[in-house]
Amino acid sequence: MIRRSFSALVLGCLLAWPAASPVLAAGMDAAPSARERPAREAYTKYEYRIPMRDGVRLFTAVYVPKDASRSYPFLMQRTPYSAGVRAEGALRYGVDWMPETLGPSREFEEAGYIFVVQDVRGRHMSEGVWQEMTPHGKTQRAKGEGVEAEDMHDTVAWLLKNVPNNNGKVGIWGISYPGFYAAASVIDSHPAIKAASPQAPIADLYMGDDSYHGGAFKLAANFDFYSSFVAAPNPSPKPASGGGFDYDEADGYDFFLKHLTLGAIAGTMSERQRALFMPNIEHDTYDEFWQSRAIGPHMKNVKAAMLTVGGWFDAEDFQGPFTIHDAVRRHSPAAANKLVVGPWVHGGWMRGIGARLGHVRFDANTSDYFRRHIQFPFFEQHLKGVKPATELAPFTMFETGTNVWRNYDAWPPKPARARTLYFNANGSLTWQQPVAGGAGYDEYVADPKRPVPYIGYPAQGVPREYMVSDQRFAATRPDVLVYQSEVLEQDVTVAGSVVPKLFVSTTGTDADWVVKLIDVYPSDYPTPPSPRAGNDVAPPAMKLGGYQQLVRGNPLRGKFRNSYEKPQPFVPGEVTAIDYELGQVNHTFRRGHRIMVQVQSSWFPLIDLNPQSFMRIPDARPEDFRKASQRVYRTPGSASGLQLMVMPN
Repeated sequence: MIRRSFSALVLGCLLAWPAASPVLAAGMDAAPSARERPAREAYTKYEYRIPMRDGVRLFTAVYVPKDASRSYPFLMQRTPYSAGVRAEGALRYGVDWMPETLGPSREFEEAGYIFVVQDVRGRHMSEGVWQEMTPHGKTQRAKGEGVEAEDMHDTVAWLLKNVPNNNGKVGIWGISYPGFYAAASVIDSHPAIKAASPQAPIADLYMGDDSYHGGAFKLAANFDFYSSFVAAPNPSPKPASGGGFDYDEADGYDFFLKHLTLGAIAGTMSERQRALFMPNIEHDTYDEFWQSRAIGPHMKNVKAAMLTVGGWFDAEDFQGPFTIHDAVRRHSPAAANKLVVGPWVHGGWMRGIGARLGHVRFDANTSDYFRRHIQFPFFEQHLKGVKPATELAPFTMFETGTNVWRNYDAWPPKPARARTLYFNANGSLTWQQPVAGGAGYDEYVADPKRPVPYIGYPAQGVPREYMVSDQRFAATRPDVLVYQSEVLEQDVTVAGSVVPKLFVSTTGTDADWVVKLIDVYPSDYPTPPSPRAGNDVAPPAMKLGGYQQLVRGNPLRGKFRNSYEKPQPFVPGEVTAIDYELGQVNHTFRRGHRIMVQVQSSWFPLIDLNPQSFMRIPDARPEDFRKASQRVYRTPGSASGLQLMVMPN
């Protein structure tokens, strides 16, 4: 995920190369097990500058097993976050600096692989010109620019020829931005690349990943990320960091609201920080800038077996795994193509336990399950020919609510059927369409100078738990519409896309429509035990009776209701139909719970503010932000609701 808070950026750097293993408890004098031995006891490090076809050299660190009695496959990661080793509080290059662990997990190190980590073109110690989300189909390239698939092809050819004791097979993996490089590297892939695992990959920055959701700019996350992730001279061993940002407010909500406009907000950043931030603001429609960076249309001639991984609660790159998997299915149908989605935040399957997020529990060490029983067997099978104990299903999806893993042959599952929950009078939510009578609509006033927050507590950056956070704070606001079902008499399992189908009007000429699907816990829901140790996001235990858990939420900037390339204004007061993808879910609303839908016109500062006037929002001035009255209709001819893919009981 490329746009993240500074703390998330640090995690991304750690994911780019493993951190140190836990230190043994004091007083333990037993010989360490293989799982606890530092990598340097079994591996030798080499550093190379591998030439590409245009003469640019890419810095590559190679860790080779000392046991030369057998051959090994390559397991590679390509990263913009540095192939150096983080040690003694600094970024270190040089063959004497060794990480204590190698690869995605200890299982790989113990099994024996040749580990490869490469600085991508134009970053850190690699030569050339770096391009954000390298355009694959770019026909005219400046000197030093490249294509990731070509760089990977040339690297593989060099490794096979120059690193001894390899078995002729290559795997590639990566999380977030390295996940993008993993996907982009297997297009027209070298035949030696047998397995690839793009994990939380960026696929299309505008269409649902890091920069825009429903045409609305992801303000807080992008601001925080670009305060730290900046362009830097290369080749250089120095960290490429903008230094982060010191807010002058305790709450990001207050900071962004004080500055209000995108221009004023950008003005608080340094020139270096703005360099990569500004193109995201300036390209506010789905223009060539974004289209050229979308990797999905180019996933052709993929020969590697694919294991794409995502998290249901990934606040950065939730859509990317679905996009990459579907693109491989369409453009490279012969490739073995698997998708795994678990109850994780961005990269949470790598380091966390995966047993909970915030106050929401998943009742198992889901991350360890993935690492041991899915990820490791996948690479062992395709790089070493080791038959897995259990064949991996085409879709391995964790079902929240019931907290169980499900295996499917198709997604959405074949038994799932589209059903619509309709908004009715008095805030009711039913499977039946509304009948004639009454006003036929619900109304609220949206004030962009008093926007609805996306969390109910102060925070800087984007807290990882927001995707399951309690929505009771929003339900009490007059500018949020609330529709709620009766208490469920049986489980309702939703598996597939969630699609708001609304009939709306506004007194303005533009408006945002934010729809949230929510699981309402019963009043007697049991209080969970205090969180156990681990690095999951786990606040102190609390009573969860009446908790309104966000299941999925997303905005649509109304002017993009028909096209993300050619925005259109609303006609004030005119009833207009809108529908859009809220996102995928695999969640069971349990018997005794309720289903809730909330509708609002701001979600701040998760997304930027809409002036509610049809205009280029990057050019908006403070006086352009005006109140508007919004209506959501619920009449027989204009029945608003939420379409769900519902599994049979």
